[in-house]
Amino acid sequence: MGKLRLFWVTIIVLPVLLGGCSGFQTKADFEEADALFSQGNYAASLDKYGEIRAKDPATGDRVLFEMGIIHAHPRNERKDYQKALDCFQELLRDYPGSGYRQDSEMMIFYITSVAVKDRAIAAGQQQVETLRQEVAGRDNEIATLQKKIKELEQRLFVVATQKGSIDRILIEKKERRLMLIARGEVIRTYRIALGGDPVGPKERQGDNKTPEGTYVIDSRNKDSRYHLSLHISYPNERDKKRARELGVSPGGNIMIHGLKNGFSRVGDAHAEVDWTKGCIAVTDEEIEEIARVVPNGTVVEIRP
Repeated sequence: MGKLRLFWVTIIVLPVLLGGCSGFQTKADFEEADALFSQGNYAASLDKYGEIRAKDPATGDRVLFEMGIIHAHPRNERKDYQKALDCFQELLRDYPGSGYRQDSEMMIFYITSVAVKDRAIAAGQQQVETLRQEVAGRDNEIATLQKKIKELEQRLFVVATQKGSIDRILIEKKERRLMLIARGEVIRTYRIALGGDPVGPKERQGDNKTPEGTYVIDSRNKDSRYHLSLHISYPNERDKKRARELGVSPGGNIMIHGLKNGFSRVGDAHAEVDWTKGCIAVTDEEIEEIARVVPNGTVVEIRP
């Protein structure tokens, strides 16, 4: 995800470095359009770029490039990949000498790849839903269909997590579940065990509580005493402040990990009781799967 963010930053900042004023166009016009984009007001930003192009056709290649970026931006709830492609393709057709050609070609390749991936995920989700409906109406085929669903969900999981597309990890303590989120959608859910005193946020070292708040995965240990572990950046500044006010040490060494070495046979049954010292535990197979698709730097949100 870090590389993807860098890609977007580069694509958005580059036009500012390349562009300039011509005809009736002023630097303030582009600054206003860019400010609207930065505020998330994508429709208004598109309108402003349309005004710029009408006033100064000489800036058409830059305007088309900027509009293509907005149409394809992942945070634009009304994003339209086809409109984005139309902008970039028009730029390539009408502005053969533009300095935006190479980046436009790169964006066309990127959007085409994303669109194919989105269609594959949507098709997979539709197939999963179709199979679920068949299970409800055909009790004698439940076992067979559930196996198909599991296989299809696994393929969907593989597609959805290609190129490190996990956005964040969401942990809900009360529900005892950990979820992997990709592009706003839950693509995997795991049952978990928490610290021995799970209610409330962790306050001090040795209280056997699991933290609550927002952190990141900042390291991992393949030689953990608990099969494999992903380290969470507890304590954050809020945790440290609370500990100072209480006059205690906030503690640390909070992990998402597997089962204690030698106890892998316990499997899913481990989640029947909260047994950790404040960490989040899953099975050995599950922590291996999580570690494969969650890079360091992934946000971890732990809710009460």
